[in-house]
Amino acid sequence: MTAFGKPDFQPNTMSYAEDPYIFSTDTLPSDRRFLPPLANGLLGWRVYDNIMHMGGVYNGEGGRCHRADVPCPLNVEVEMDGPAQHTYCLDTHTGIFTHSLSSARAKVSQSLYSHRYYTNLMVMEILLVREGTSEEPITVNLVSSFTPQSKDIVFDSCPDYKGGSHIQGKVATAEFPGGSCPTVHLIWTPKPPTLTLLPEQRQARWAFILVAANSLETAEANYDKGLDLIATGDLRPSHEKAWKELWLESTAEVVGSETLCKALIGCMFYLLSAFPSIHDTSSSFGGVSPGGLSNGGDGQDYWGHIFWDQDIWMYPGIALFYPKLARSVLEYRVGTIEGAKDNAQKQGFKGLKFPWESAVSGREVCPEDIYGQQEIHINGDVTLAFQHYLYLTEDVSMFAEGRGSEVIYGVADYWVSRASWNPEDKKYHLLGVMPPDEYYYNVDNSVYTNTVAKFSLQFAVDLADLLQHPAPEEWQEVAQNLKIPFEEETQYHPEFDGYVKGHPVKQADTVMLGYPLGLPMTPEIRRNDLEAYEPVTDPNGPAMTWGMFAIGWLELGEAEKAQHLLDKCYKNIQGPFQVWSESSDGSGAVNFLTGMGGFLQAVLFGYTGFRVQKECLAFSPLLPEGISELCIRGVNYLGSQMDWLLRKDEVCIVLREKASTKSCDLQLVLKASGTKIPLTPGGNLSSRVRVCL
Repeated sequence: MTAFGKPDFQPNTMSYAEDPYIFSTDTLPSDRRFLPPLANGLLGWRVYDNIMHMGGVYNGEGGRCHRADVPCPLNVEVEMDGPAQHTYCLDTHTGIFTHSLSSARAKVSQSLYSHRYYTNLMVMEILLVREGTSEEPITVNLVSSFTPQSKDIVFDSCPDYKGGSHIQGKVATAEFPGGSCPTVHLIWTPKPPTLTLLPEQRQARWAFILVAANSLETAEANYDKGLDLIATGDLRPSHEKAWKELWLESTAEVVGSETLCKALIGCMFYLLSAFPSIHDTSSSFGGVSPGGLSNGGDGQDYWGHIFWDQDIWMYPGIALFYPKLARSVLEYRVGTIEGAKDNAQKQGFKGLKFPWESAVSGREVCPEDIYGQQEIHINGDVTLAFQHYLYLTEDVSMFAEGRGSEVIYGVADYWVSRASWNPEDKKYHLLGVMPPDEYYYNVDNSVYTNTVAKFSLQFAVDLADLLQHPAPEEWQEVAQNLKIPFEEETQYHPEFDGYVKGHPVKQADTVMLGYPLGLPMTPEIRRNDLEAYEPVTDPNGPAMTWGMFAIGWLELGEAEKAQHLLDKCYKNIQGPFQVWSESSDGSGAVNFLTGMGGFLQAVLFGYTGFRVQKECLAFSPLLPEGISELCIRGVNYLGSQMDWLLRKDEVCIVLREKASTKSCDLQLVLKASGTKIPLTPGGNLSSRVRVCL
């Protein structure tokens, strides 16, 4: 137990009801799955849970691989003797969850957070303040079910370290035969059963820290840092500063709908919580799973595996603001190259086959073989993220020294070896696949799979030219002649060869040809695809689906249709902490970051019409009725930051900072008219451009 150092911490002066960044309630949700997760890209925990997870720490071989449960000493609930008024608050400005108790004699605040800068640290702070003139001792109880045990890790007790309890252990089973078993060290401040405000004290405060690390050296160094931060009074301020830096780089707010505004803030907060610190230099990021770090134990929330969800659904909304965080996703995939090579060889093909479900090594860890064998669109999903990054940043180093080119070329080699030539239609076919719509399997020529394969092959050719690398002729040959299913008579794209129009669909699939894939098509075909698949898509399917339909209708100028579909997503938001469930009835994965990513894209790329293209950042804004303004701050394009204010009849663009490495003006293109808009800072002032719509 350690007392705070210098500065006192003060509550936010704005009332909870006024601030859309603060989610508060007087009662906790009855389903504890919907308590708020606190994560920082390395450690993740759902408040009051007795387990936490650590990025990259899995137990189990192959399909049994899952995030290893790590016991959490911060599983503490504060109780007062006698009646008290309770308030529970998640402040997304700072990533701090606070439980406040108030009685006639005292006020107690328990604050919990995963430190945003020092990511090996988790913190509990308790502030006890006397009310009235009583001078009697006031005691609060700290109730916990914590035990230093895990079903995945055999922990041993170690000597205390500077007053902190210490255990260490290894996961029981490696991800693959011969693989390593990660070590986990925990050092934490011991927790007494009670805390007491002495008669002569008006207030007292205590800090409890927890350190989780993979080595003794790192654990001790971070515990030392935690003690030092407490002594200097910088424990909470350093955490709050890190969150403030993040929010300064990205804001998405609307005027006209409090519900939409809070949903956007919640999505950004939980997604950012899943990514590493912008100051992290370790390059050890373990990827983003559908339920984030707070979930993913054995049999739970997809076992904490990494899917296409990361690259297609979560990545775009983060990459638009944070090039460094975007690069961490690509570096995660680079780190799995050897596993992807092993997957391809086991399937009898060349190049790289990224796993449908990935952990650390890149070897397939999906519990059911059919997905790893057939849901091969994952390869194109991965390369699309790399392509998106290059167009946003022009960071060629990621592809040269960063080994990104190995990913792109390896995937191209896989497509060439996987494709079959059909002499009848003189096209290459991809046979025996599962499309994103997982209601169907062992089908031929999934239109989504073939399109994403075509584009990844074309990108491989372009990248080889950029890096002056000789590209095999087969890359271009297969790209140009890969079959893209299309029915001329009805002018729409069937989901795969033999798909019967009107048959049920699980989730967004063919509608993703327009966005994010960007397959050129007429407005008539785009409309036909949307109208063909919208009525037959499972209404209880995964949450991210409706965002893709909304983007399609926004492309066609149908803002109200888009909003109707986006409104369906609110059923997946489980109050009061804006935690998403995979399905609208509350079932499926919890803290469903995939759904949040799809929802966020509907606003960031739907309302704005942003399209990250090879030569420019195109935009075509359209706001639905009821939304008078959309403010997006911190868009990072080619190293320059821009703030956007969208209204019904105009767009105001402010160039905050122009990258020093850019010798030419940024090129923005208004899609409807093709108008090119250069942005050039003038003197010491940022350029401001107003575009009338």
